[in-house]
Amino acid sequence: MPSQTQLCSADTIIDSAPTPHTQRWQVLAILSALMGFASISTDFYLPTMPEMADQLGADAGSVEFTISGFLIGFSLGQLLWGALSDKYGRRLPVAIGLVLFVIGSIGCALSASVEEIILWRILQAIGACAGVVLSRAIVRDLYQGARAAQMLSTLIAVMAIAPLLGPILGSQIAAIAGWRAIFWVLVLLGLLALVGLFTLPETLPAERRSTEPLTGAFRRYANLLTHKKIIGYAGTGAFFYSGMYAYIAGTPFAFITYHKVPVEYYGLLFGSGIIGIVITNLINARLVHRFGMNRILAGGTGFAMLSGIVLAINSYFDFGGLWGLFLPLLAFVSVTGFVVANSIAGAMADYPEQAGSVSALVGAIQYGSGIAGSGLVGALADGTPWPMGWVIAVMATGAALCAWLVISTSRHLRRTDQTSHPFPTTKLKSEGST
Repeated sequence: MPSQTQLCSADTIIDSAPTPHTQRWQVLAILSALMGFASISTDFYLPTMPEMADQLGADAGSVEFTISGFLIGFSLGQLLWGALSDKYGRRLPVAIGLVLFVIGSIGCALSASVEEIILWRILQAIGACAGVVLSRAIVRDLYQGARAAQMLSTLIAVMAIAPLLGPILGSQIAAIAGWRAIFWVLVLLGLLALVGLFTLPETLPAERRSTEPLTGAFRRYANLLTHKKIIGYAGTGAFFYSGMYAYIAGTPFAFITYHKVPVEYYGLLFGSGIIGIVITNLINARLVHRFGMNRILAGGTGFAMLSGIVLAINSYFDFGGLWGLFLPLLAFVSVTGFVVANSIAGAMADYPEQAGSVSALVGAIQYGSGIAGSGLVGALADGTPWPMGWVIAVMATGAALCAWLVISTSRHLRRTDQTSHPFPTTKLKSEGST
């Protein structure tokens, strides 16, 4: 854990400004924008996926692979940025990533086939993930434990405005100027984020940076993979993300093609889930100090599992039509606020000096699992919502099992430690995670 002096020096980065309250909100806004690149890069063009398939002469499964391609770049890129950020600080890697994001978005806008889009999406994702993984590391630079989980929930709730508006704005932009215009808008957003980045303070001082060569980064990742606690929390988020990206890949065709929802209304259905995410993140930010992140994580994954099972049954038998599909999907997506922030904070809690690497590793595992979710939906596409439904059910069950396993292990270790040391240490008192 960092010393009190290190924590104070990190807080001074923000608090020493002439207008600390204003600058604190400015930092929050920039971090939210950087964390939002994963969502806006996907959600913006979701309503136009059927149109893209028609114009490019591709089937639904092929277009759904543009999401899988994005996740390949997004998961692998995080390993690179995590290592670079621990050695060179947070701002420079984010700046390079934003430049790559802009180049990838231009390539997507000019593509003539689905295959070209998939390749450019990989580059776009490698750039986009720099802002996401390093925003989490910046939060860990400044906060720890339940406070870090609270700040992550706040960030996720704020940045959720982007995917809430994304499908709505995307459908309108496509109606006016076609689906390619959506990628030109992403180019503009990337350039604006690059400008805003230069107002963000560096949160990793030179004395806290890694001095080992970059070749040692992979050995560090391998070492982190031996920690069962990291794997447990990362596995929880990974299964949940896999279900989330099954939802993202499957709903455009399930709603628009199968249930004949007009394109302009798809954004409203998708946006309902984002509202649920915002609400649960705000609730999590308020309750995490009271109940601990592990209890909330267990409850969230349990509810996700129940929602997934109901969804699988309804999608197979077509119970309730559109509403039988929409309501359990809404319930599953909404518990994101109880799962994602707590699983990330739990994984990073005991590794402050390697926050960038841990954040990158966790992110790579989580988003990499999304390849499985979106890929399965694309590979098994049969014109019905059933493949999406059962993939979400299986992945939600996996998330719940991982969460319960890591929590029960943590409780066992705590009881063992308290038996060996009947007078609790300060660290045990301050964690408050179960």
